[in-house]
Amino acid sequence: MSRMCELTGKAVLTGNNVSHANNKTKRRFLPNLCQVTLISDALGQRYRLRVSAAALRSVEHRGGLDAFLLKANEGELSMRARLLRRQIVKKTAEAAAA
Repeated sequence: MSRMCELTGKAVLTGNNVSHANNKTKRRFLPNLCQVTLISDALGQRYRLRVSAAALRSVEHRGGLDAFLLKANEGELSMRARLLRRQIVKKTAEAAAA
């Protein structure tokens, strides 16, 4: 499983450890990933996603998983999140038509 947020696309970055003597060695900056269960109001189901702590705050700020996915750019979502987004769009369109 890759170390990548399923909602924001935040992934591992690389950089250098720099010592006092200015020696540089390679290092990795890992995202703060959490395994969380988020509830979709439109679909009425729970989904386990691996998201960063910052993405979790963004989901809460936007008003839930559905609102976050509807506003999100599809290019940075994982395949599971894209499928979930399409299901939510379809369900909300059906509800609006009815």
